Amino acid sequence: MPIDIETFDEVDPDDLNERTNAERVVQFLYENRDKAFTPSEIADGTGVKRNSVGTVLSRLEERRLVRHKGDYWAIGDLDRVRSAYDTHRTLESLDDR
Repeated sequence: MPIDIETFDEVDPDDLNERTNAERVVQFLYENRDKAFTPSEIADGTGVKRNSVGTVLSRLEERRLVRHKGDYWAIGDLDRVRSAYDTHRTLESLDDR
């Protein structure tokens, strides 16, 4: 989707990179690792559609990147999250080559 030239000129380059819903959720929970959130709070904090958040959280939980109790979700083991992130970036780099 195109963006206007003012946005192009003013926005940080990192903000122009498209991230997956899973990346957005993990980043949000990592940045707020001292708290746990409901799925609707995660949707509000990430911009991910509310009806997609539940599926994303379930998939991330299967990979043990997030955890939950009752209605609340939080980031999983930080070493595991970092390892998954490093692997993901390495694979992206190899795909680019």
